[in-house]
Amino acid sequence: MANKGILEIKDILNEYSNDIQEAITKDAQDVAKEAVSELKNTSPKLTGSYRKGWRVKTDKGKGFVECIVHNATNYQLTHLLEKPHLKRNGGLTIPKVHIYPVEQKAVKQYETDVENIIKNGG
Repeated sequence: MANKGILEIKDILNEYSNDIQEAITKDAQDVAKEAVSELKNTSPKLTGSYRKGWRVKTDKGKGFVECIVHNATNYQLTHLLEKPHLKRNGGLTIPKVHIYPVEQKAVKQYETDVENIIKNGG
């Protein structure tokens, strides 16, 4: 009889764990999509291709989710725009910081959401 109670508890905990994992996976994707949307709005616009190039790459597996926000069309510009660098004729460029604030906002939002998901049980 004692084993039956332990198995029921195990099933309940597994279901709880799966619910939380699904909710966290969905939230990670939502936060990443929101970050892409914000980057498309706040990125510097010269021709527009850099601004339109923001994408999310999602990798999911058992027990993990990884969402990578990247620029698919002009990835080499992200560092050049975000950080100052030398100009061809001397001097430094003025950085156009647009990725870092979005990243910080997304991280904070994700942490808050995960805490709420765990508190509410999925």
